[in-house]
This record gives sequence, structure tokens and C-alpha cells, in this order.
Amino acid sequence: MSERVQPDTLHASRADVWYLKEIAFATAEPKRRVKIITQNFNGPCSFIAICNILILRGQIEILPYDRGTVSYEFLAQLVGGYLLMSCPGIDVSAALSIMPSTTKGLDLNPVFTGPTSFRPAGEGGELKLFEQAGVELVHGWLVDPDSDEYHILQHVRDYDTAVTLIADADHITRGRLLTVGVWGEAEPEAGSSSQAGSGPSGYASPSSPSDTYSDKDREKIEHALVAQAFLESTKSQLTYHGLFQLASMLQPGSLVALFRNSHLSVLHKREGEDSSLYSLVTDHVFLQESSVVWERIEDVDGVGSTFVDSDFVRSTPVGGDFAGHTAESALHLMLFFFPEFEVVDSHSAVLARELQAEEDARSHEIFKRRQQQEEIRRVQEKEEERRKRKNEDGASKSSRKMKDKCIIM
Repeated sequence: MSERVQPDTLHASRADVWYLKEIAFATAEPKRRVKIITQNFNGPCSFIAICNILILRGQIEILPYDRGTVSYEFLAQLVGGYLLMSCPGIDVSAALSIMPSTTKGLDLNPVFTGPTSFRPAGEGGELKLFEQAGVELVHGWLVDPDSDEYHILQHVRDYDTAVTLIADADHITRGRLLTVGVWGEAEPEAGSSSQAGSGPSGYASPSSPSDTYSDKDREKIEHALVAQAFLESTKSQLTYHGLFQLASMLQPGSLVALFRNSHLSVLHKREGEDSSLYSLVTDHVFLQESSVVWERIEDVDGVGSTFVDSDFVRSTPVGGDFAGHTAESALHLMLFFFPEFEVVDSHSAVLARELQAEEDARSHEIFKRRQQQEEIRRVQEKEEERRKRKNEDGASKSSRKMKDKCIIM
């Protein structure tokens, strides 16, 4: 393991210290109190996800229990010791050697046709770390087998290959791949229907007499356009087909690492009748929000997601970064995160209260807006369902009339 360079700024030192949050968790009653790791300043989400899964499973424990923060060095020793003890006789050098790089982020390459499929990058140490820690790595960035682009993306396979394909095709077209005129004419707008002679996903086929592309290049360009359209339409790196596959494949009580939005989080499926998927909330913004523990995943963009507590009951956040603090402790916390501010007089406590009130108001406004968006979504879904039923009734009547006309007496 290479020597770790010590941070030379206050911001860097704070980024390397992760705060702990107490929650209650168990796959079966009774629940036990545990300390999970929160993520601040864009910390290493992959390593934090692995540690939190091991903590929730009871496979590692942060001691003493009353400590409030941990560092990478502390957790690396804890996880390293767990790997050595849990994998006797197995070479864990690849997993151990990749751990330091988790502080900078891991190179993961999801395959578009399988929720547990990732192609290894480099020597594959990233995948070894999850494998030997006993943590399943999943994603929902999946193409629907019934879609028009499936047979092409099945051939493209994964994200890295798609990006390389797009870059190659852009080079072939001299930078015109994503602009008007790849085939010598404008590309149809999104949502427009394909016409005779059209290529995959509605893109125009190379039919210009002045076209100089070879058959091989034309095929590569067509595939690149399909890959680019898929990436553009799935920027959250989660599709509804993928969400359905995850809900179907995960066993009740599962704790896995979910890759989404270039981020890794803890994904949990509850025991019992509730088949919903929940993501562990580890953002340090909710450090003092004791009622915000999980986020129920209800759509691919997060618009309809709901925060719940340790009992998976819908929660109401108290308010922002300084929730749960007194005015004095909020002031101390503010000075820690913003050392450029100085306490100049006794009115600082009043300032802290004002800041806390503003933070509470902002947080409640965000939460209220989210509730309103969810209510609008539900109303739209009901209206859409009512419209579908009306159309189906009309289609049924029309079908009966047509059948009457077609009966040979």
C-alpha cells in the first residue's frame, strides 16, 4: 500500500473525516442501534457503501460506540482486518491494493443487459473488493429487451464500449455525429416517427448520393447514434426496466451496493409484504435528521421518492444542516465548516439562531415542494388511468361493431 499524502488544507482535512449517525436497523425484530457513516465533501461513496453494508450486517463494528467521526485510515484497518479474517486461504491482495484508490473513486463499467454485470477495468481490483467483502454490486441501467435498440445495445454491451463507439463515429463524421448533417440531412426530432428507409431509433439512413461512408462506417455511425440516444435518455443511469429487474431479483432482507448517477449507495429490500426498494440516506446534510434514514425509490429520476425513518414510516425533516442543534452548538458547527467567520461579540448566538431559522424555513419549503410534486404526479397518473379506461371502452365498442360487420351469415 502506497504512502498516503497528508492533506495540507483545512478543507481537505475535514473531507477526510466522516461523521457517524445513529440509526436503528435489523432485517428481523428486534432492531439494534448502529452507527452508519455519512458522506461529506463528495467523499468516497464506494468505500463508504461497502463499510455501511458491513456495519448493517453486523460484520464490522465501529468502537468505541460514542465516537462521532472516523477517518479513512481507521476504516481501512477495520475492513482490511475483516477481509483477512473472513477469507482464510484466499489471496485478498487485489482487494486490499484497490482500497486506497477508493478515496478518488472507482472505475466501474456497467453492462446494459444485466443488473449484476460489470466489465472489469484494468486488472479488475475494483470488482475483487466487492466480491471478497461479500457485497453484491448491482445497477439498473438496463435496456428493455422489447425495445427497438436492444439488439444494438446488446452488441455494444457496456458503457465504456458505448463511449468509445461514439467517439470513433464522431471521428469518422469529422465531428458531425451529434449535429445536423451526419447523413447530409437534418436528423429527425426526438419523438418523430420513423419513415421508410429509416435506420434504428428513427435516425435517417445514409442514402445521399454524395455519401462517402463505407458500409462498415455507416453501421458504426448508426450504432453510435442509438448508443448516444440511450445515454441521453437515461442520464440518471436507471431505467424503469432496470428498476423492475432489481425489485424482482433481490431477496427480501437484501443489502447490496447500487450504482446510479455515478454514485454508489446502499440498497435494501425489506422483509415482509413491502417489496419497495430503499436507499440508505448518507448525505451529511441529514446528519442531524434522525427521522431521515432511508429513501424509497419510486421512479428513475427521484422526483417521487420519499424519505422514511428507521421503521420505514414516512418522515418529515426538521430542517437543514443545523437540525437538532442548539443555537450555541449550531454556531460552533458553523465556525468549524466556515473558519473564515469569527466570533466578535455576544450577538453571535443571535446570528446562529437567525441562520438556524432560515435553514429550517428553506428545508421545510423544499420538503413541501417535493410533496406538491408527488401529489401532482399522483393526480396525473389517475387522469392518465381514467383516459386509458375511456379509450379502452371506446376501442371495445368499435371492435364489437367491426366483428358484427365481419360475421358471415
